[in-house]
Amino acid sequence: MEPSWLETRSARPLYLAFVFGLALGLLQVIKLYLRRQRLLRDLRPFPAPPTHWFHGHQKLLQEDKMEKLEEIVEKYPCAFPCWVGPFQAFFFIYDPDYAQTFLNRTDPKSQYPYKFMTPCLGKGLLSLDGPKWFQHHRLLTPGLQSDILKTYVKVMAHSVDTMLAKWEEICGAQDTAVEVYRDISLMALDIIMQCAFSQETNCQINGTYDPYLKATSELSKIIFYRLYNFWHHHDLIFKFSPMGHRFQELSKVLHQYTENVIQDRKKSLKAGMEQDTTQKKYQDLLDIMLGAQAESEDGFPDADLQSEVSTFMLAGHDASAASLSWLLYCLALHPEHQERCREEIRSTLGEGSSIHWDQLDEMSYTEMCIKEMFRLIPPVPSISRELSKPLTFPDGRSLPAGMNVVLSIWGLHHNPAVWNSPQVFDPLRFTKENSDQRHPYAFLAFSAGPRNCIGQQLAMVELKVAIALILLRFRVSPDLTRPLSFSNHTVLKPKDGMHLHLKKLSGC
Repeated sequence: MEPSWLETRSARPLYLAFVFGLALGLLQVIKLYLRRQRLLRDLRPFPAPPTHWFHGHQKLLQEDKMEKLEEIVEKYPCAFPCWVGPFQAFFFIYDPDYAQTFLNRTDPKSQYPYKFMTPCLGKGLLSLDGPKWFQHHRLLTPGLQSDILKTYVKVMAHSVDTMLAKWEEICGAQDTAVEVYRDISLMALDIIMQCAFSQETNCQINGTYDPYLKATSELSKIIFYRLYNFWHHHDLIFKFSPMGHRFQELSKVLHQYTENVIQDRKKSLKAGMEQDTTQKKYQDLLDIMLGAQAESEDGFPDADLQSEVSTFMLAGHDASAASLSWLLYCLALHPEHQERCREEIRSTLGEGSSIHWDQLDEMSYTEMCIKEMFRLIPPVPSISRELSKPLTFPDGRSLPAGMNVVLSIWGLHHNPAVWNSPQVFDPLRFTKENSDQRHPYAFLAFSAGPRNCIGQQLAMVELKVAIALILLRFRVSPDLTRPLSFSNHTVLKPKDGMHLHLKKLSGC
């Protein structure tokens, strides 16, 4: 009798490999099943919108309509669990008491989406945790103090003037529809390159940074898509997908531009083309980082240097460009507030185009409009953490360690239990009297607690300078033939650019 296939010596290794693979697959299925059951148990106290058994809320989250989130906020007070596939859940919160409890802890950043950003940005302040975050934060904070920011106002004004000169050339004396988002993005990049790295790029004129801007925009969209597509949470699946290949290509573009910034400064220092930093009026962020590296390369290695330069380049222009664009859009939709800002700016600056540090504090109504824009359209719509230990909310409900918690800043700012008529643009919400009566964690445009945004003062100065100079020279109105919608990025952007009517003011 001939031996069966399984009894042949050559077939036995294949059979054993098959059985081993089957056992591993079965073990993984059991682990996933137990994970789902544990999540269902932990999240049972919190009602959620209807969910698909396999896709979860993926379809809801990937749509470009933020209005759906507003409906959920109104229907499910405080928080709701959001399923991304059958085995992963994010816990969304948008209540000020919940936010205060959450932000006053030191939980590490969630791997979603910060882990997905690491290949293109490295580990900078945006994604670091623990002692290394404290080291970098302490090191870089002096570069963003008021004494330093004062020196940036002239640089910012020059960059804004360059953009406005382009608009004047396009518009002439006519009321003209202009796509402003690209110009604003280039202007914001010009500002951060000069202020943080003392680098003259002329990027608003020569187009050398166009590939960088396109890469950052596409990367932001890929990261957002990956965040809410559970298949692509797995590094191996994502890496070998067409989107993963594209992500790697775009990351190389970012790395090249970052490396150029660093090497250009090092060459200048080596050739003695710059003054010693102790003789300069101020140290920019790159001076500070290179100084730390010179003191101890082990304490601040090249990888840290590249990560922080990448982070400040991206965050310094991407969120700033979105903020100014949404501010212009809000003022275009509400001409009465635009005119009141213009009157305040004229009374502060006169008819001239120069602006000084001391004048910024006099623009109180303009500042309230900026804050109301941040409330209505927060450019960074959410932040996330992974709980290092159980968290109990003020109402007694709790979450276990390991849960990924997302603070929805959009949801918080549109919560009708927190804000009256949240869809209405009303800068007077931010008078001192109203602000004093409001919950301290109701407005979180720059987050709060120990991990609040290190660049918030820089952002406010830049917005004030830019909006003041724009409104002195242009009247802005919406282009009703091109209604705006939101595009899903890590920073909230207009989907197809931002088209506004610009009318040059007489006498300017």
